[in-house]
Amino acid sequence: MSELPRSVEREFERHDAFDESDDGYELTTTVFEATATASGAAGDGDGRFRVTVSLPALDAAVADETVASVVEDGWFETLERRLADAFTVAHANTREESTVDRDGETVRVTLEYVARDAAEGVADAKALVEYVEGTYAQGLIPGYEYRGPAATLLENAQSRGREAAEDGERGGTPM
Repeated sequence: MSELPRSVEREFERHDAFDESDDGYELTTTVFEATATASGAAGDGDGRFRVTVSLPALDAAVADETVASVVEDGWFETLERRLADAFTVAHANTREESTVDRDGETVRVTLEYVARDAAEGVADAKALVEYVEGTYAQGLIPGYEYRGPAATLLENAQSRGREAAEDGERGGTPM
C-alpha cells in the first residue's frame, strides 16, 4: 500500500466502515470478505481504486445438499449479468475493469475505477460492496437451506422485515 495517495489514505482512515488490513482496507459492514485498495491516478483523479469481494458459490452456500451443476451455472450467469450494473451506484468518473470469476466454491468480484475525489472514491467502494452483497442476496434461490454468509444475509433481511412490520403495527414510520 506504499502507493496509496495521502488523500485516499486519510479518507479510508476517517471512514468508520473500513479497517486497515495487510491487503488494503476491509469493509466491516458486510458478511463477505471485501477489500478496497487504491493507488495514484494519472491525470484527473485522486486515486485508482480496486474493490474485491469474495462470495460463496451457490453450492458452497447451500447446507446439506448438492446443487445441480445446471442450477449453479444458471445462478452464476445471472449473478454476472446483474453485477454488470454495479457502477450505477458509484460516482466514479472512470470505470475500469470489472470481473466476476468463479473458482470452485468461491466467486470473486473485482471492480476497478478512478475517482476524481478521494472521499467520493472511498464512498463508492462501500456502495459497490453493498451493491454486490444485495445482488447476491437477491439471487439466492428459495427452497434451499443456506449456511454461512448466505444464511446471515437471509436472517438479517428477515429481522429487518419483522422490525418494519412491528413499527407499522405500532404506528411508527418504517425505515
